Amino acid sequence: MSKPILWHIPISHYNEKARWALEWKGIEHERRAPPPPANMIVSAWYTRGASKTFPLLQLDGEAIGDSTAIIAALEERWPEPPLYPADPAERRRALELEGFFDEELGPHLRLLAWHELRRDPAGLTELSVSMLPGPLRGLPGTREVARRFASGFVQLRFRVASEEAAALAREKVLAALDRLDSELEVAGEHLVGDRFSVADLTAAALFYPLVAPPEGPRLPTPTAAYEGFRAPLRSRPGYQWVERTYARYRRGGAGP
Repeated sequence: MSKPILWHIPISHYNEKARWALEWKGIEHERRAPPPPANMIVSAWYTRGASKTFPLLQLDGEAIGDSTAIIAALEERWPEPPLYPADPAERRRALELEGFFDEELGPHLRLLAWHELRRDPAGLTELSVSMLPGPLRGLPGTREVARRFASGFVQLRFRVASEEAAALAREKVLAALDRLDSELEVAGEHLVGDRFSVADLTAAALFYPLVAPPEGPRLPTPTAAYEGFRAPLRSRPGYQWVERTYARYRRGGAGP
């Protein structure tokens, strides 16, 4: 079996989900992180157009896009330690929660984070330059070109300039946090059963851009507006649970 290759975006929460699953299972793998929009070209090439985004896992000659599909493939080939509960009812429950946070949290928190960062030229510049290959970072004019390109790209890719879309995203993030709070009130420290599962991993990974736990990938300094949104949430049970879950179960961060 050849070493798996994970094509990823270091700051992406969906990519964080895939990285965490690989780490949890102790799977030795290689990581590659071409900057956008090269990621879309790579994904489309290896999946023959089936996917245009990262994460993408090359595994045994197969190119697997989507973090949920990647975890399913890892569970099949490396069942220990498990992320899927053994009990059928608990497994269905864990997968349902994975799907909820994938669909009802992930896209909206991504939009909100990019919406705020796009309005912070300095922060967007630093992030954009950090994603370039080392030799390009010091070229004259690179910083301004990188900022302009990143601003245009995220608007084209995620439609992040709309204030109405940002307002809806805030509502969706708060609704997802409400759901997490209510689940924890019933379940306790683990969302399903009595051990860490794909439900815990997904909820924590997809909330990471909001909570910014030190064990996760390094994020740009938040804008005043973004900080104003998240500051009142720090006392919420779900927010604090994400911090504890990262501290307890996450070690490797974004990696190389």
